[in-house]
Amino acid sequence: MLWHELTIHTTEEAVEMISNFLHEAGAGGVSIEESGTLNKKRDAPYGEWYEFPLNDIPEGFAEIKGYFSEDTDMEALQAEVRPRIEQLAEFDINVGDVRYETRTVDENDWADAWKKYFKPVRVSERLTIKPTWEEYTPESPDEKIIELDPGMAFGTGTHPTTSLCLRTLETVIQGGEEVIDVGTGSGILAIGAVQLGAKHVLALDLDPVAVSSAKENAHLNGLDDRITVKESDLLSVLGSEDPTLGVKLPVKIIVANILAEIIMLFVDDVYNALESGGVYIASGIWKNKEQLVHDGLIAAGFEISAIHRDEDWLAYVARKR
Repeated sequence: MLWHELTIHTTEEAVEMISNFLHEAGAGGVSIEESGTLNKKRDAPYGEWYEFPLNDIPEGFAEIKGYFSEDTDMEALQAEVRPRIEQLAEFDINVGDVRYETRTVDENDWADAWKKYFKPVRVSERLTIKPTWEEYTPESPDEKIIELDPGMAFGTGTHPTTSLCLRTLETVIQGGEEVIDVGTGSGILAIGAVQLGAKHVLALDLDPVAVSSAKENAHLNGLDDRITVKESDLLSVLGSEDPTLGVKLPVKIIVANILAEIIMLFVDDVYNALESGGVYIASGIWKNKEQLVHDGLIAAGFEISAIHRDEDWLAYVARKR
């Protein structure tokens, strides 16, 4: 089968938003390649593997490739995506000097090629992410394994925002908490939360592909009875007494690994969904949005407990007063 490959040259800062645009435009898969130079600073306190090929992508820039079926009108698709990317400047997201390239490729050239770079990764003191096709033996009884088959539509968990969130969850979860994961994607944070001791996680996402992926990964980890995946946003479950949610609002912990602008859209909903003293972990925040999110959290009534950083990304730990 042949596919159209659309390559977008942009910045690392804009990767997550543009990747989402491609998913929404119907991409059958999205791959991301960031700078692979040896000069790039890698924060790897747990021996994380960065087994990516060297490339000539400048520091701070990235190439995003979206794959579309052979019958896709690529001119119409670019006409749909371009204005959305240009609009990111209104949110102070630097997209750089964006360039677009298209070509036709065979499915065998890309569908599984990325898998050779996804190896078991120790992302925290207790958590290791393991692709389903790799063999791995835990190094200690305390090490928890997250089995993951992200597919081409979702990340492997090694992006700074995801690993940052998992490490932050490890500092917050004491055991027995009910948790809500907003924008769950592959479900990796929900799985990690349960592996760390959470009683039950409600994983929410508006993307039906994400919902399917999260359900599959929860099943792979044998956690169908402890993770409930719903196609929904947080506002839609507020005030709900639906017994199928698996958690009873308000909950102890909410985690959201989403860009700063999206985080600010539902900060009040998070506050209302948390019990008194509850914790909100907000990640996916680029360094230039630090003050924006800080001020928004304070205005909503939170107090900042901690800030965790990885490269140019950060996660807030905020507590409901």
